[in-house]
Amino acid sequence: MEKIAVYDTTLRDGMQAEGVSFSLEDKLSIARRLDELGVDYIEGGYAASNAKEMQFFTEAKALGLGRSKLVAFGSTRRADTKVGDDASLGAIVACGTPAATIVGKTWDLHVEKVLGCSLDENLRICRESVAYLKGKGMEVFFDAEHFFDGYKAAPEYAMKVLEAAAEGGADGLVLCDTNGGCMPDMVGQIARAVCERFAGVVVGIHTHNDGDCATANTLAAVRAGARHVQGTINGLGERCGNANLCALVPNLALKMGFEVLNGEKVRTLTEVSRFVFEVANLNPVMNMPFVGESAFAHKAGLHVDALRKAGGSYEHIDPALVGNERRYLISELSGKSNVLAELEKNQIAHDKKLARRILERVQELEAQGYQYESADASFHLLVRREMGLFTPSFELVKYRVDVEKRRSGEIVTEATVKLRVGDEVEHVVGEGDGPVNALDAALRKSVGRFYPQIHDVRLIDYKVRVVNARAGTAAKVRVIIESRDKNAIWGTVGCSENIIEASWQALADSVEYKLQKGK
Repeated sequence: MEKIAVYDTTLRDGMQAEGVSFSLEDKLSIARRLDELGVDYIEGGYAASNAKEMQFFTEAKALGLGRSKLVAFGSTRRADTKVGDDASLGAIVACGTPAATIVGKTWDLHVEKVLGCSLDENLRICRESVAYLKGKGMEVFFDAEHFFDGYKAAPEYAMKVLEAAAEGGADGLVLCDTNGGCMPDMVGQIARAVCERFAGVVVGIHTHNDGDCATANTLAAVRAGARHVQGTINGLGERCGNANLCALVPNLALKMGFEVLNGEKVRTLTEVSRFVFEVANLNPVMNMPFVGESAFAHKAGLHVDALRKAGGSYEHIDPALVGNERRYLISELSGKSNVLAELEKNQIAHDKKLARRILERVQELEAQGYQYESADASFHLLVRREMGLFTPSFELVKYRVDVEKRRSGEIVTEATVKLRVGDEVEHVVGEGDGPVNALDAALRKSVGRFYPQIHDVRLIDYKVRVVNARAGTAAKVRVIIESRDKNAIWGTVGCSENIIEASWQALADSVEYKLQKGK
């Protein structure tokens, strides 16, 4: 198997995404996870940009990275500065990393209009900058900024810039689709010309997703001979993002037969994707290929029936190869096969009559406004009820929620919950930042005395949707709650004209599901 080097720029290019800002600890934790994933290079940041970036490189030395090489990023020297005096190059050297990446201009438009120097001077800048870092004993990658636009405008000059970097001793020439507007056929054609001209140098590819072609463009360059790919976890990056390593890696490994991430590490991609989303405080993209929660989720009854008979009939790979899993969605559009598949998944006996009864119940409830696609735990409880296997862990006697706004502007929310557990009645008060938070606190407090395992559960997401908007303030609302413990995440649903009641249903199901798991 031929090797493809994977270069991750989540900590630099990924941080340029709108709404993303990693703390120093965030960057260190992501670097650890990337090393565990097995990427070849981790670009730590733009060394000269701010003190936090330099501190990262200082503290990253203590991480003891086992596989990945840390890379410092910067730019070629300024036109009016000698390499030994240049701030960007000096900062790269100060990082003490084994590798460096410097970005240089290859588009004549940028050289003359943006950089403000002659074309020949730019060649000297690129050559000298690479040679300076090579002289410091570093592995050096030259990021040829705007290469594809530059090549289309002035192909010979763009090639001369690469020649200058190669003459300086560059270990890799990385072709950048900086504006993200190229198409795969053009990228492949140009990358092939570069690979043929620089047969003795590693050619890399760095694409942006402004035309929604970043992954396709990267794969086109690999087909043309590139053996170094750059991207970010989850495609994070400026504007529309960068090439997504969570799609690139499995395509290269599973579809094209290249050696990436030492093989078995591909199976951890889903976990890494979700970890980075969580650290970035972003909601995961449900329909992201390979690693998204919906990537192997099946709703159409025809599809599910086929999958139960032949595993690959509606899936392009085995979900386990990327650490994901197959999911069967239950809704009013589902067929009996969906329910049977879910029963089988939960090791419940194959029973077509039971499946038909459950499906009819689901259709009845969804007509009232419930929805089970994102409420697997509520569906699980529904199945147990229909099978006559459900014994409630607690019974509600009553609840009450009070919201008081004081003259000072302070808002105080209290919820009182009275429950019966066996022969005992528990009557408690909980406070919270709002009615749902207070109700959740009271529920946990009342149940926790009898079932201490409930203290492991925390609410991680809460969504409200109006079901019949035309009814105005009397409309039904659907509440979806996502909860987790140390081992799993589950969803529950409630529906009512009263948002507190809908929330209570979802909260109660969440707690009940946790308790039923142990039965």
